[in-house]
Amino acid sequence: MKVVKMNDDRTAFVKNAREFLKDEDRSEVTRAEVMAVVAKYEMKRPSWLLKLKTGDRGCYFLPTTDGRYGNEETTIASAVDVVSTPVSNVVAMAPRGIEVLEEQDSYIPEKFTGYVPWGNFNTLKKVIKSEIFYPIFITGMSGNGKTLMVKETCARLHREFVRANITIETDEDDLIGGFRLINGETVWHDGPVIMAMKRGAVLLLDEIDLASNKIMALQPILEGSSIYVKKIGKWVHPAPGFNVVATANTKGQGSDDGRFIGTNVMNESFLERFPVTIEQSYPTNKIEEKILVNELAKQDKVDNDFVVNLVKWADVIRRTFMDGGVDEIISTRRLVHIVGAFGIFDNKMTAIEMCVSRFDSETKTSFLDLYTKVDEGVSTDDILAGQAEDEIDDEEEEEDNKF
Repeated sequence: MKVVKMNDDRTAFVKNAREFLKDEDRSEVTRAEVMAVVAKYEMKRPSWLLKLKTGDRGCYFLPTTDGRYGNEETTIASAVDVVSTPVSNVVAMAPRGIEVLEEQDSYIPEKFTGYVPWGNFNTLKKVIKSEIFYPIFITGMSGNGKTLMVKETCARLHREFVRANITIETDEDDLIGGFRLINGETVWHDGPVIMAMKRGAVLLLDEIDLASNKIMALQPILEGSSIYVKKIGKWVHPAPGFNVVATANTKGQGSDDGRFIGTNVMNESFLERFPVTIEQSYPTNKIEEKILVNELAKQDKVDNDFVVNLVKWADVIRRTFMDGGVDEIISTRRLVHIVGAFGIFDNKMTAIEMCVSRFDSETKTSFLDLYTKVDEGVSTDDILAGQAEDEIDDEEEEEDNKF
């Protein structure tokens, strides 16, 4: 027999559960039953009880009002009851359209092995650690660690993290929640926004500039206000610590160069709900080298020369991209992909070629030729100077062809 510390709230939950289940002798409850009690009596989610796992998936000990639980005899009897009871019957016990289904006890992400804090990491960490509601908009090129930074910050601060991936099709039902048909019953299912609000979690709206104007449903939430969920006739109030972080490749003004197809011009009043915007660039060469060294270590490899060459190669391409010399870019994420491919195939050029094959043939060939020069020891300045001379020669040739 074990004992869990009880208080007024915990005792009230146990009494309500037994009343709802109409069984004073029950020693175990399922997750569906727990959430049905929460919904019917409008109680807080009993995270303390969800730690009293029986060993069977989705099944928990229900203590007595003085905190005793785990009696072997009642446990065996209850386990038989749970197995023999059809799931549809358990779901049917919940009030129609009210039950909230949750699939895990905690949304605290695992730490990313080998993560290197850089750039705006500490800025974001200060905001999230303060537990002050202060929405943040993070913008930057694809593959520079925006999403991972938010997730890792939450992992290190032991904060719950709920991610919603936004597309043009995302609507209020996807974000706030809606009714789902489960085992013949119409069941209410919280969307990621409501889930994060209730849990006091950090909500990540990933790729928010892909959204349509349906995202405007979140305006009151971005003001830190409660929201009335009209489909179930209930108010949802944000728990302490709740915050919103949005990531995007643009600043909500669309993509003029067509690079990020599908991004939209966002409503100005919606963007104004974000007090600050963080511009995320690519990491410095030194930081990027640390990132790749750590990624190589996951492959049980050490090759500092390869790391230095990859970073130098990417740096030249990015500079050329910013000057309008090429239309594609090598992101930090792509460098990590190259390192991963190297760990599998154990061939540097094979790894690079496979990871740049997504580009058109001309770009792919020029990138491979460029890496060959870097690998031969040609300096960054010499490579850039050579590219500038090639551009001048091309312009002169064009002029000559006019005549």
